[in-house]
Amino acid sequence: MTATISLPDTVMEWPAKYNEIPKAVFEEPGLWRLELENIFYGEEWHPIAHRAEIPNPGDYKAAFIGEMPIFAVHGDDGKIRVFHNACAHRGSTLVTDSAGNKPDFECPYHRWLFSSRGELVGCPNSHEFSPSFSKEKFGLKELRTESFSEMYFVTLSDKTPDLRSYMTDAVSEPLGRILGNGHGLKLLGYQKVYYDCNWKAYVDNDGYHAPLLHLAFKLMGWQGGKGAQIITENGHMAFDAELSIPQKVDALEDSSIVQFKGDPDSKGSVIASTFPITVCTKHMDMLNIRYAFPKGPRGVEVHYTYFARDDDSPELLAHRTRQCSNLLGPSGLISLEDAAIFTRIDMGNRSPGNAIFQKGVVDEYRLDLNVKQNDESGNLPRWEHYRKRMGFRRAAA
Repeated sequence: MTATISLPDTVMEWPAKYNEIPKAVFEEPGLWRLELENIFYGEEWHPIAHRAEIPNPGDYKAAFIGEMPIFAVHGDDGKIRVFHNACAHRGSTLVTDSAGNKPDFECPYHRWLFSSRGELVGCPNSHEFSPSFSKEKFGLKELRTESFSEMYFVTLSDKTPDLRSYMTDAVSEPLGRILGNGHGLKLLGYQKVYYDCNWKAYVDNDGYHAPLLHLAFKLMGWQGGKGAQIITENGHMAFDAELSIPQKVDALEDSSIVQFKGDPDSKGSVIASTFPITVCTKHMDMLNIRYAFPKGPRGVEVHYTYFARDDDSPELLAHRTRQCSNLLGPSGLISLEDAAIFTRIDMGNRSPGNAIFQKGVVDEYRLDLNVKQNDESGNLPRWEHYRKRMGFRRAAA
């Protein structure tokens, strides 16, 4: 799973200028197999589940890394493990629903039974099996897993650095604030949406567009204060921004939905985006993780996952619930236009040439990690990391 496959340079040569991205990167169908091997199955960590999503023994959650089905399970020993969603016998999937609770996992094909720790505990007619068979050799295949602030990440490569080194302090600090900074979280629920675009069109959202595309910023009189983008060379991004909102918003019948009611640090936006595709946000009183699953070269399924703190009052809990789906969900006031623009970007990039970034670009021939809050140039280090992972040669200047 760790081998790197490279296309010939003539297939995908990267422009000499760092602020240009070939439009073909969104539309070339052959790239998907390379992205699976070099990115999704390569040296990257992928967030799979927060402990609040599977808080009890037997709780499980299904997911994908690329096209590979996996599931996380809270074992009867209290440990959370992530396994390939495949019977160790003949490969049938064990979990077909998105989440649930089971004391054990039975394969429907030949009724092999696995514990919540992944151990094979039963298989019919084992006295007729091959002489070398033993149950100990046929447990579920466990993936390499590490956690941060009770968020569980997996990687398919033994070469991936440890999780904290991979994230860097630049991303782990804002991510820690989103995930509660020591406060326990509890799951509020999910909203799921399918975007008709290449996964890279979905993830290429930038700081430039927010007050220009999203009508809510204008209707509600929202004003951004001091803020910054934090960029890493390995494709991670974080936004940290103040936000000022009037006490009364004429466009809303009930302005309380956009009020701050949580801790003082609720006043603003904190976003942590880990390469390649997961976004975590703390926007006003909303706590949100967006797990995203590409469905081949076209289409991406996004699971908006909402949380509260486990010590919230009933009033704050109700407030968080209202804010979550009404403001930042797939059809929320803030993000309502995203689905349309993802599709339009995807369609427009079928035309030849390059996508050219402008805002925040100081030197077209140099990558700059120092970007302001609303610069689009903050996306360029992520694209450079993608280019290197894919093994594409940059053209000479």
